[in-house]
Amino acid sequence: MRLRSFVTAALAAVLAAGALAPPTPAAAATADRWGFAYVQDPTVPVWTVLDTSRQWGSWKTAFPAAWATGVKLAPGRFQVRFPQVGAASRGVPHVTPVNRTGHYCEVVRWFQSGADEIVDVQCHKPGGTRDDTPFTVLWTTSSGVLPAGTSHAYVQWGGGAVVQSYNSTGVVNTAGPLGVGQYLVRLPGVGLGGVLAGDVQVTAVQPNAGPRRCKVYSWTAVGSDVQVYVFCYDQAGAFVNTDFALSYHRRRPVIGSLAPPSRFGYLGTAVGGPTNDNSVLGVGANTVAPLAPAGRYLATFPQIGLKETHVQVVAQGVGSNYCHLTQPWTYATNADVDVICFDNAGVVTPHRFLATFTSRL
Repeated sequence: MRLRSFVTAALAAVLAAGALAPPTPAAAATADRWGFAYVQDPTVPVWTVLDTSRQWGSWKTAFPAAWATGVKLAPGRFQVRFPQVGAASRGVPHVTPVNRTGHYCEVVRWFQSGADEIVDVQCHKPGGTRDDTPFTVLWTTSSGVLPAGTSHAYVQWGGGAVVQSYNSTGVVNTAGPLGVGQYLVRLPGVGLGGVLAGDVQVTAVQPNAGPRRCKVYSWTAVGSDVQVYVFCYDQAGAFVNTDFALSYHRRRPVIGSLAPPSRFGYLGTAVGGPTNDNSVLGVGANTVAPLAPAGRYLATFPQIGLKETHVQVVAQGVGSNYCHLTQPWTYATNADVDVICFDNAGVVTPHRFLATFTSRL
């Protein structure tokens, strides 16, 4: 496609744009603060404790009795409160819808309220009308430089520039536009020396709560750098400029912390190799099997489905197709994750995707 014809020229501009100062090494290990949750009922009118079997956070060390809560604000609009971990607008969130109807979600904003961190989510049904759907959500913020062997990085793009970023190598991330709704993000030093490895997740961020979706068009290894092409769409399936949050993790969970959690896995259906990794069983251990109808898949992560757990999914490939979860995942040592993909009209359609799973252990 035409994008390929000007990527080389655009890359130089991207590498010069959007850079932040390298993070200063810190005593705190990645991640500094984090939380994940599953919103099973997005219609609760008052702050309500969310599914306790599918939530956890860094607050649990000091506040073991505290739980993440949520409340509906308006059609499709829901806020999740992670207790005792407030860090203003630092870090990045991700959200994945859970339904069979093609609803999709974005993050509106995240902010501190008292001692807590709140993530504000807006969901839409196909066509763009605001409407309720269950979803998974996480938020994480990191600092410090990690030793080689594992890596974590993230970028928040907003208002045409990099708002904030983190890279566990201490090197500067870069990002920039390639065209309307098309972006290139480069994460230096986090990869595996010319081999595509790890996992990428991307979530649209729209402060005005307009219907937006972002996905991974493609991603590549450039030496030890990871280069990600992010494409974003509106309700009509047309390219549209929007803010987004992107994160990368290799040999670590999606939240960035390690040991704990030490039970995690991820897979990418487009590539394989070390983009399919399992912290217990190693590379290639996770599986994907097609289900009916075509466009639905069962991803299995063996030996890591213990205690409180979490899943994020994002589509990868050409076009405005998107993917998310069909239903809550099941786990009894092995974790079964039911993924479904749609075209812009909300019709179930085969597509590639990236999925990541973590336990709190």
